[in-house]
Amino acid sequence: MRQLLKRLAGGVFLALAFPCAAASGFGRLPGVFSFFAHLCALAPGLVGDYARVAYYRMTLRSCSRDCEISFGALFAHPQATVERGAGVGPYCVIGCATIGAGTRLGPAVQVLSGRQQHKRDSQGRLTDDGREFVEVVIGEQCWIGASAVVLANVGDRSTVAAGAVVVKPVAPGTTVAGNPARPLAKQDIDAG
Repeated sequence: MRQLLKRLAGGVFLALAFPCAAASGFGRLPGVFSFFAHLCALAPGLVGDYARVAYYRMTLRSCSRDCEISFGALFAHPQATVERGAGVGPYCVIGCATIGAGTRLGPAVQVLSGRQQHKRDSQGRLTDDGREFVEVVIGEQCWIGASAVVLANVGDRSTVAAGAVVVKPVAPGTTVAGNPARPLAKQDIDAG
């Protein structure tokens, strides 16, 4: 019965979010997409949880109906995927990324669209020339701790410690910590 009620609520919120998704060209109009993404991020409580999932199901590249996207969480680009059972914590900012099945992001995690989003010209001024946005893939069953910054892929079943800055790919089943993030030795993990 509970699953039936959840599916029914999900359907109601899909209908309510449809005008916003349609106005954004289902994610193809960046300014409108961003406006409604910000608006959905501010919806509180259970209502907000359903509103965010409904909007992103229609505007992201792919978003499972069986995921959680918490208050204040924001997808900056529609080129993102949220797989089944994934959870995006409060105040997360996600760029071009895939969040694998069963993966959980703690509060205030940032998943950026790679390491080359900003460039400078010969005079040191910021420029759009040469910018690169790449997809960052976080595998299945990962834990990304609070306030971590992820700029590179994270393999399945890996753990990223709170506050870590991931600038190089993380191998599957690895625990990393620090800035820049480095693998922890087994005794460090057992002692923690």
